[in-house]
Amino acid sequence: MRPNAGEFKLLASRCAGLSVIAACSAHRFPRHTHDEFGIGAISRGGQMSASGRGQVTAGAGDMITVNPGEVHDGEPLRGEPRAWCMFYLTPALMASLLQGFEFPGEFEFSAPVLRQGMAADAFRSAFNRLTAPDQPAPDLLADETLLGLFASLITKPQGKAADSPHPGLRRARALLDDDPTVNHSLKGLAIEAGLSRFQTLRAFVAWTGLTPHAYLMQQRASRARKLIIAGRPLAAAAFEAGYADQSHMTRDFRRRYGLTPSAFSNAR
Repeated sequence: MRPNAGEFKLLASRCAGLSVIAACSAHRFPRHTHDEFGIGAISRGGQMSASGRGQVTAGAGDMITVNPGEVHDGEPLRGEPRAWCMFYLTPALMASLLQGFEFPGEFEFSAPVLRQGMAADAFRSAFNRLTAPDQPAPDLLADETLLGLFASLITKPQGKAADSPHPGLRRARALLDDDPTVNHSLKGLAIEAGLSRFQTLRAFVAWTGLTPHAYLMQQRASRARKLIIAGRPLAAAAFEAGYADQSHMTRDFRRRYGLTPSAFSNAR
C-alpha cells in the first residue's frame, strides 16, 4: 500500500515485536533516536540523513537502516515528498532472529544505506506478506519471512568500538533513564557525574550524540509511546511521561515521529 503525500500509516503486523510504517511525506525529522532496530526501503524520491555513521543520501530502490539509540535525522531531497516503508524490530525480536548467526559482540547494522537490489526485493516481499490481512499461519509466515530477509543482510560488526565514557556519565544518564518526568538540571547531572557542567555537557554529547535535554525529551517520548501502546489514555500518558500537557506531547510526537499520539493508540 502506498500512502498519499503527507501521510503516515502505522500498519498492523503479523509479528510480535515488529512495527510497520508506510509513509509519503516531505516532513523533516530532527535529530532523534529509536528504541528498535529499523530497516526500510525508499520507493520514491530521496532523503539525506546524518548519524554517527556519517551523512548519507538514499534514493528510490535503496534500503535504509538504523540501530537502537543511534542519533539521526532525515530531510527530503529538494524538499520534495519521498515515499518509504519501515520495519522496526525490538531488540528482543532481533535477538531471536540472530540465533544461529555467528558474530562477535553485539549486532548492529554497519551501513546506513544498502544498495542491494535482491535485498530490496526481499524487503518489499516481506512487507507485503507481513501486512496482508488474509495470509494463513501468521507465526510461521513471520518467522520465515523475517529470517529470509535478514539472512542476506546480517554481517559482522565492523570498525573499532567506541571509547568507554567517563564512569560518572553512566550515573548521570541513569538519572534521565530512571525518571524522565523530573525537571533535571545540568548542575544536578554534573554533580552526579563528578564533572563540571561544561565537561558533563561536552562529554554527554560526545557519548550519546544528544544534549542531556534532547536525550531527556527522547526518553519522555519513548515512555509516552509505550504507555499509549499499552492502553493508557493520552492525557495520562502525557502526564506520566513528563510532558507539560497532552498538547505538548502531540506537538513533540508530530515533530519526532511524524505521527500523532492517537495514531499509536488507534494501532493497538
